[in-house]
Amino acid sequence: MRAVGVVNGLGARWGRELAFGSGQVWTAVGVWPLLAALAAGAGEPVREELAEALGVPAEQAPAAASELLELVRRVPGCAAALGVWTADGVEVEPAWVKQVGASLWGRLTGSPDGDRAALDRWAAEQTGGLLQRMPVDVAGVELLLASAVTVRTKWAAPFRTVRQRLTEGPWAQRELVGLEASGAELYERIAVAETSTGPVTEVRVVGDGEMDVHLVLGGEGAAPGAVVAAGFELVSGASRRMPMDGLSDGEPWPGLKLTTVDSTSPHNLGTLTTVAFSVRAEHDLLASAEVFGLRTAARDGDWFRGISRSIALKVSQARQVAMAEFSAEGFEAGAVTALAMTRAAALVSRRFRVRRAVARFDRPFAFLAVHRASGLVLMAGWVADPATKA
Repeated sequence: MRAVGVVNGLGARWGRELAFGSGQVWTAVGVWPLLAALAAGAGEPVREELAEALGVPAEQAPAAASELLELVRRVPGCAAALGVWTADGVEVEPAWVKQVGASLWGRLTGSPDGDRAALDRWAAEQTGGLLQRMPVDVAGVELLLASAVTVRTKWAAPFRTVRQRLTEGPWAQRELVGLEASGAELYERIAVAETSTGPVTEVRVVGDGEMDVHLVLGGEGAAPGAVVAAGFELVSGASRRMPMDGLSDGEPWPGLKLTTVDSTSPHNLGTLTTVAFSVRAEHDLLASAEVFGLRTAARDGDWFRGISRSIALKVSQARQVAMAEFSAEGFEAGAVTALAMTRAAALVSRRFRVRRAVARFDRPFAFLAVHRASGLVLMAGWVADPATKA
């Protein structure tokens, strides 16, 4: 499925733009279908900018978005929904609505409190309570596009919970909820790789359905965004994993120690020690408008006549709120993404290359008075002797 690669690519590019000081969480899966919906109704140059961000031609994006959302819905423990809301007086093009294939098409009443309550209720319902609000201000919005994505899985083998107090590093002297797992199967799920950010170590934590969580550790001093990008490289195959059997004892990979020991079992043994975590984040997509193809879309202009011919629209807000929790029992995460569109000033910018013609009526000429609508000649004449100054 082509959409997988381009959605991952968008997620990797976005990740390089984010700040990571207090933790971070985001999903391109929630953004990509909304950009595809915009592209379906956009004119140039917005259409081209969105297509570049999407990684597919604009005319192919809606079908790919539908396939993407359907793929997410088929994964056990996952859900995805797409909603469209329009204000009174906004007539939406039927062809665009059909292409978008929204789970819900609702109306905005113009009451900020009432609309806020309804949209927050949708966000909570679609994420199973993981998130309680729509991340945009609804006042003055003419059209709203939103997606909700949730991911839940239980570990095939739960972690053991241990108290952990580290003596060095950025988490030193803090009481942490440590998670530990070990076994022959885990040995097979540990890998290392040389990536664009340098060496990394990856551990794949297996869920009980069809989803895993990959943990990726970079070298000390590696930039967070670069380590995330390295994870995308591993998932895409751009960087090659090296399994433990191909390594020698003592090789200096991040956070990894390989030794040869005596054991009562003939199987190799893998152990993972990590920490439980819970992160939340909110993102302003317009702060990275170039990444999402929204640079021109956020400016005044009649860019979206394929969405509505009754009103000129621009993207006024584009935000995502997301959370993720990793525990001894499993993993759950959710995100709500919204694009709010408001009335735009329809700019008329005409630039033509023209020819100049100069006509001199300096000899006798004819004239005809013509009815424009019918072409009827009402009067005709000839000027042979022009008037002269008295």
